[in-house]
Amino acid sequence: MEENKQNNGNKGKTFPLPPKKKKDTSWKKWVKVVWIGFIAVVLGISGLFFAVSQGFLGEMPDVKELENPNIYVASEIISSDGVVLGKFEKEKTQPVFYKDLPPYLVYALQAKEDERFKEHSGIDLKSILRAVRYGGDRGGGSTITQQLAKLLFTKEPSRNPVLRAIQKLKEWVVAVSLEKRYTKEEIVTLYFNKFDFLYNANGIEMASRVYFNKKTSELTLPEAAVFVAMLEAPKANNPMRNPERAKRRRDVVLSQMLETGYIDKETYDKATETPVKVDFNPIKSITEGYSAYYKHYLRKEIDKYLEDYEKETGKKLNLYRDGLKIYVTLDSRMQKYAEESIKEHLTDLQKRFDAEQRGRKDRPFYYLNSTQINDLMVQAMKRTGRYKLLKADGRSDEEIIAEFKKPIKTSRFTWAGEEEVEMSPWDSIKWHKQIAQAGLMSVVPGTGEIKAWVGGIDWQHFQYDHIKQGKRQVGSTFKPFVYATAIMKLGLTPCSTISNASFNKGTYHVPGRGGMLTLKDALAHSQNPVALRLAEMTGTQSVIQTARDLGVTEEISTSLPMALGASDITIYEMVGAYSTFANYGNYNKPEMIWRIEDANGRVIKEVNVEPKEVMNPLYAYTMIELMKGVAQYGTASGELGRKGISKDVEIAGKTGTTQNNSDGWFMGITPRLATGAWVGWEDRATHFLGTGEGQGAKMALPIWAIYMKKVWADKSLGVSPQDKFIKPSEWKDGCSNLKGLGSGYGDDGGLQTMDEIKNPKPADPSPKKNPEKKDENVNENLNKGEEVDFNNK
Repeated sequence: MEENKQNNGNKGKTFPLPPKKKKDTSWKKWVKVVWIGFIAVVLGISGLFFAVSQGFLGEMPDVKELENPNIYVASEIISSDGVVLGKFEKEKTQPVFYKDLPPYLVYALQAKEDERFKEHSGIDLKSILRAVRYGGDRGGGSTITQQLAKLLFTKEPSRNPVLRAIQKLKEWVVAVSLEKRYTKEEIVTLYFNKFDFLYNANGIEMASRVYFNKKTSELTLPEAAVFVAMLEAPKANNPMRNPERAKRRRDVVLSQMLETGYIDKETYDKATETPVKVDFNPIKSITEGYSAYYKHYLRKEIDKYLEDYEKETGKKLNLYRDGLKIYVTLDSRMQKYAEESIKEHLTDLQKRFDAEQRGRKDRPFYYLNSTQINDLMVQAMKRTGRYKLLKADGRSDEEIIAEFKKPIKTSRFTWAGEEEVEMSPWDSIKWHKQIAQAGLMSVVPGTGEIKAWVGGIDWQHFQYDHIKQGKRQVGSTFKPFVYATAIMKLGLTPCSTISNASFNKGTYHVPGRGGMLTLKDALAHSQNPVALRLAEMTGTQSVIQTARDLGVTEEISTSLPMALGASDITIYEMVGAYSTFANYGNYNKPEMIWRIEDANGRVIKEVNVEPKEVMNPLYAYTMIELMKGVAQYGTASGELGRKGISKDVEIAGKTGTTQNNSDGWFMGITPRLATGAWVGWEDRATHFLGTGEGQGAKMALPIWAIYMKKVWADKSLGVSPQDKFIKPSEWKDGCSNLKGLGSGYGDDGGLQTMDEIKNPKPADPSPKKNPEKKDENVNENLNKGEEVDFNNK
């Protein structure tokens, strides 16, 4: 009853029930997030790869190139006389087939570079993750296919991390494309055929011949391992440059072959005990010798024209694969004569220079102390690829210098041919600094066509063009610009007389012989006081303007020593300027390219020279008359005579010698040809001690004379020693026909009367106080009748 009562009492009441447990759905959200993130990553990566493959992040190779990466048509350089002078082509190589590759060469490649080469499809994720985890200490993440992609289609790795990442993406895309189109065997073969092993050894076949003097199929296991070690660092692991390191890295390759089971312990031990023996047989590069110098300039000019063509048409042309025809103004015969002339003269000049240097402690430098010489050598060292490689490895300059002073096997230039020797890179630099350098350019004055261009003596060892790239002090070859200004501004004639007394301007003093000289005699004997007086009378700004009108763009000082050639100017600009005198006062910019055609004969560019009138033909011919004196009885006459050139030949020329005999020049004009020659050394501290050997008449003029004799002897060229300069119809006797043509005003606006010009106030004949030793040398040499340029800067 009680129980029922209690139940009845609770009737109608609601008791709270325990809350229902909610189902835990948070894991579903995480799954969603993960899936969304995964899909986003996949789509992002896919989109990124699509953007790369479509070229949205930079140019990508097209399918045709991927299918046929070796098919390129070289562009030809065709001379004005129809001879193919050379080609712009991809590297010269000698491809091999897979069957020509020794099995252990392929095994070594896979063991060292890509263990899972047979398994992946161009990208190995395991290798990438390993490289990321260990920072590259246990091998990189690039597969053999990626490395091939890098060789075929991408540039040098960028230092910018973003650009480098984009480059890596491009390599992946190209690697996958290669895997689709080629078998594994073809990829290995392409890789070995494309790799540059240095010393012009492009591809494994060329490398086998260069380093071991044998075919690829004849390589031994240790030799094959050397080449595979070079794949990671062709300079650092080079058996010619670093034989000890090359052996260490070779043995690493062999140990990896042992670990991966490609060779057994007995084979490994035998291979590692084998020393690295190189049988070096260098292959001449297609760009070495003389031709590379004009090709260096020519390529830059062509690139500009092709860029313009692309802007105009939207069509891009590749110089190395599209089979262009480059018609140039160079004449193959004249180019050959120019090259022969430089070699003939410099072979003899080098012997005389070496004889002077024999036994000298500071050879080949003059007037430098040991600290200055060391600084000069260090600067040269820092320009080398070897230095940059060692610096990139984290070496200090002290360590690098010590490395540079260790003997290695190397090649050095001699006029008897390249010589293989064992010497330190430091001594190799010093050796090449004592080799005389030269440049020659020859132009047709009436058209501006360049007929010969020799920018140096050997591109393999001296990759510096002395025609357009190099600027050197021009010495007395600048004086005709001063004389031309005086003739135009002051109405002077070859018969006008100027004082040759010592020239004094403040503390600036240049000794003279005294007396009065006609302009023709003064230029013929290259008298410095006369040139300085003329520059002072016309004003240096006027002289600079004349030089500018004649095509000289380099910086020219406004101080008086500029009249003696203190400025650095290129051979290219000097020859162009001198050509104006023979072209009736019309300047033509020297041009090498005549026409560019595509593979189908369509004209891409036709170069037309626009002549610019600079001076009255009468002034121009007056300069020809003045410079004839240089060849007939002046500073050039003796050497021209010794070279067998008659005084009856009409030659207008000018010799030039610079401070300390660092540069020797000769500018020679004949009616149909203007030619400039320069001789010097890499450093201005390297030179002949005396002006007897170091003057322009001895250093550069012989090259001009030898060259012209060869040109005259070749009747097919139509250039004759009997050619005569054409006189303007107004020309009379050269002494009375210029009156009224000059303005007569100097820089200060003061009028110079002819009486003042002919009878200047006498200069103080006393030398300046405490003259430097070189002042005395100049005075002594002038008294000997030798040409000297004195630039007291």
